Amino acid sequence: MQSKKLNIKNSKGLQLQAYLELPANQKPNNYVIFAHCFTCSSSLKPVKNISRALTNHGFGVVRFDFTGLGKSQGEFADSHFSANVDDLLAVNAYMETHYEAPSLLVGHSLGGAAVIVAASQLDNVKAVATIGAPSTTEHVKRHFSHQFDEIAQKGDVEVNIGGRPFKINQEFVDDFDKTDLPKITKQLRKPILIMHAPFDKTVGIDNAQELFINAFHPKSFVSLDDADHLLLVEKDSNYVGDMIGTWVQRYFDTTNNEILDTQDEQLVAHLNLLEDKFTTSMQTKKHSFIADEPESFGGDDFGPSPYDFLSAALASCTAMTVKLYAERKKWDLQEVFVYITYSKKHSQDLILDVDKPTRLDHLLKKLKFIGKLDDSQKEKLKEIASKCPVHRTLLSEIVIETEVLS
Repeated sequence: MQSKKLNIKNSKGLQLQAYLELPANQKPNNYVIFAHCFTCSSSLKPVKNISRALTNHGFGVVRFDFTGLGKSQGEFADSHFSANVDDLLAVNAYMETHYEAPSLLVGHSLGGAAVIVAASQLDNVKAVATIGAPSTTEHVKRHFSHQFDEIAQKGDVEVNIGGRPFKINQEFVDDFDKTDLPKITKQLRKPILIMHAPFDKTVGIDNAQELFINAFHPKSFVSLDDADHLLLVEKDSNYVGDMIGTWVQRYFDTTNNEILDTQDEQLVAHLNLLEDKFTTSMQTKKHSFIADEPESFGGDDFGPSPYDFLSAALASCTAMTVKLYAERKKWDLQEVFVYITYSKKHSQDLILDVDKPTRLDHLLKKLKFIGKLDDSQKEKLKEIASKCPVHRTLLSEIVIETEVLS
């Protein structure tokens, strides 16, 4: 998944920290904006997991930090609900100008409420997906309701939300009363997917019920079962991203991002010389990935180089082989790090006895084992690392047959 930092300013001229994630072939069918939860940021692991899953479905995903959160400029007190919506509109305008207008908005928790309101103001948005969203924006005020009197008396007050201190003011509090979210949801008239965990302790399931009742068809509800509100368990956030990517295909045209046909071979690689420099899309029966050359070589650096993939094959196979051996021996191996460097070296530098001195392909493999292992066990694992299938393939005589297909 290629990530690109964007320079987006909101309506107040504040810089918003934003990243654009692209699918493997760098050619998204559609774009989506992701709005994070209250007091969170776009760097939260679940946000990244959902973004990655959506890129696997052919989307270009913009994840960004609201004003005063993460690495975006501004004060948290300025990050009231209306400001969140304004930030979404600013990101949408940037994408429309520099790339393509987003077709999907996805929001988590309060971000889910914000994307409903933003979608009601944007003709280019064709569908909306919410995750654990409240049915009223006033829901957020319960985090600091015990300090209402203090806020009214002092103005700026520090409150504790989720174990972290934030400064808020009366304007911040009052702004949450301005939005009639059920009414806006009823008037939205766009496909909406509402995802919620029945036992969500932060935003109760009754919120999803109210949103669903007010929404018009086409509307869908997906239960997140025992997931926590923040989707901290990786399988939950991956599930959310995959479900959204699958659900929205019914409403979007995805024909431009067809999966390459391997024609019953193990892998196919495709380079479009009319559109790309070296960016090569690859596909196995179940997985997509991309190779490229660095900019210094004239490429776009959208993916690892061919030799990076060669090193990756050796490294991954080594790690897996060592794992299997350690498990069979019931050794306390907890983690394996395999470092590979490919280079060309002269036979004399390698002190090799060859008939004619020459330059050779050289792969340096370094191993790091984490666990309670003695020196003899580590030495044995080093020996086993040299017996992994890819290692042996690289050292064996290889026959490559080439055919031209008509």
